[in-house]
Amino acid sequence: MAADNVSEWPMTRFHFVVRIDGIEDDDNGIACTEVTGLKYKTEFIDYRPGSDPELKKLKIPGLKSYEPITIKKAVFKTDSRFYDWYKDVQSGDDNARKSITIELLDEQHDPIITWTVINAFPSGFTGPDLSSTANEIAFESVELVHEGFDMIVS
Repeated sequence: MAADNVSEWPMTRFHFVVRIDGIEDDDNGIACTEVTGLKYKTEFIDYRPGSDPELKKLKIPGLKSYEPITIKKAVFKTDSRFYDWYKDVQSGDDNARKSITIELLDEQHDPIITWTVINAFPSGFTGPDLSSTANEIAFESVELVHEGFDMIVS
């Protein structure tokens, strides 16, 4: 039975690590709780030569577009890395574009799938929602635009 073979079980999505070039982290990367937006699509161009007897349009691959990636993490007293990076972009820092590595890990903490995001930089920063009656962790997030990503399955 396939379910008895652990290597054929689907991967879980809760064990991952994020590393951003030029942004300090510990050995385990940046302590993020969520990454969303690993999506891209290809726009198609309709084409039909006038001499085509089949009276249909062909679909030809066109430009690619990449959705923004959002990274969410808990707020810590001495950690302003996301906000500082966002400020660097707003002040015109030429080094604000960064490569990001996102690794989905197995039970032995080895990468199974690695996404490498190309030339990412913050287009938005969201601070925590605050409430005097909330008994919750404070979270912040950064929205990143980028120039695509590669995916490698180990």
